[in-house]
Amino acid sequence: MKKISAVLLTAAMLLTLCSCGNNTAESDMVSSTGADVEDIQIASETELEEQNDTMIDPPENFVLISGGTFEMGSPETENWRSEDEVQHMVTVSDFYMSQYEVTQAEYAEVMNNHPSNFSGDNLPVENISWLDAVSYCNVRSEAEGLTPVYSIEGQTVTWDRGANGYRLPTEAEWEYACRAGTVTPFNTETSISAEEANYYGHYPYEIEGNYFSQENLTTKPGEYRQTTVDVDSFSPNAWGLYNMHGNVGEWVWDYYGAYDTEPQTDPTGAQTGSLRVYRGGGWNDFAKNMRSAYRATMAEDQGSFNIGIRLVRNALLSSGSIVSTGAENTESAGENVLIAYFSWGGNTAGIAEKIQAQTGANLFEITMIEPYSTDYNTVLDEAQRDQNEQARPELATHVENMDEYDTILLGYPNWWASIPMPVASFLEEYDFTGKTIIPFCSHGGGRFGQSLTAIAKLAPDATMGEGLSVHYSGGDTLPDDIAAWLEENEILK
Repeated sequence: MKKISAVLLTAAMLLTLCSCGNNTAESDMVSSTGADVEDIQIASETELEEQNDTMIDPPENFVLISGGTFEMGSPETENWRSEDEVQHMVTVSDFYMSQYEVTQAEYAEVMNNHPSNFSGDNLPVENISWLDAVSYCNVRSEAEGLTPVYSIEGQTVTWDRGANGYRLPTEAEWEYACRAGTVTPFNTETSISAEEANYYGHYPYEIEGNYFSQENLTTKPGEYRQTTVDVDSFSPNAWGLYNMHGNVGEWVWDYYGAYDTEPQTDPTGAQTGSLRVYRGGGWNDFAKNMRSAYRATMAEDQGSFNIGIRLVRNALLSSGSIVSTGAENTESAGENVLIAYFSWGGNTAGIAEKIQAQTGANLFEITMIEPYSTDYNTVLDEAQRDQNEQARPELATHVENMDEYDTILLGYPNWWASIPMPVASFLEEYDFTGKTIIPFCSHGGGRFGQSLTAIAKLAPDATMGEGLSVHYSGGDTLPDDIAAWLEENEILK
């Protein structure tokens, strides 16, 4: 792909400024402390002309995303939408976005390490935290003679809006680019197939209500690759961007929080928070969690085998900065440990019992007043029904002394790529502020799915430990796997 010349670049920006004046950044600077700061300003036409000779062409494989206004979020009629996807009007300014997710080769070249779970130069880098991602942006910027965007001091990150280096997209920029003008759940405008994206292809969109009778599905189950694929796989969306759905989720700048539903221009998300947002879904996600509007979350100092990054660069000159300070977490898991679990077929119960054998911790089973059916086919329908309705089944058992516990080892089966709704009832019953939740789950191939996001949204003031995913009931290595997991979370020392 040829680079855009400085002359053409300036002409494009001038045209945008003349014809789309409402695309300039007009919103106030954002500070986590709530302090008043100066407005962001886009350079005038004269300033653009004067600085034409010093502007750096965008790198190869980046495309210009022309700004505009769109409805961010999902309509209430969209199947499997979440309550945090409230639609609102958003205007974004022009920016450059990489056609591809950052590869393992690109990451290793500047960071000199290989954090990924999978291995391959042209596979996307994954298993990196949000803090790793912004550090990578800075190091790569410096290596290419660009001004780093971020100043990083511990977990305080300041974004220099005027810097010309690499950065993460905002959540609004990401969704605008992913949609590429579409208003449907996916940018393919149809129910996305396993031939169009890399995900848990056995579970296409709306499979949950059609698992046993699939003639009504617009997209039938397809391949589940169980790994990432090359970043240039499949066809790009209408704006030339590859794998915006699937392969790996992609970190964005924003803290997770409720949308400001007033019309926004270049929004940068919640002012404070403990969780960062990532978008797009990964290789092990169901299609419902790859929708353009779906929002996933994780602590900024944690990574996962299905989260990577895609870079952007400024296209319009601006100024000012945004200060972002996360809740620093230096405490290890406490000594007072409770093993709380929900189990249907016995796999999770068996894992919980093996954990108790190694820890001696108290064991608590989450049970319902009206239990699910013991018939497998029936319980699949009941589970997806409750998830779709975000039901909160009434629990039959309760922890009488939750205040005494510092750490909760929380177990559940991965049902429809998330937590069973009785676990949601459990999480909403207690105050987990200041506590540590360490998840473990049994699964049939999807590992955690989006269950970690579900837990984080329901207990945002808890610390999330490193999880343990077990294929069905485990195997001969399960005791050793549990021991290593407990040691990693400093339960066994």
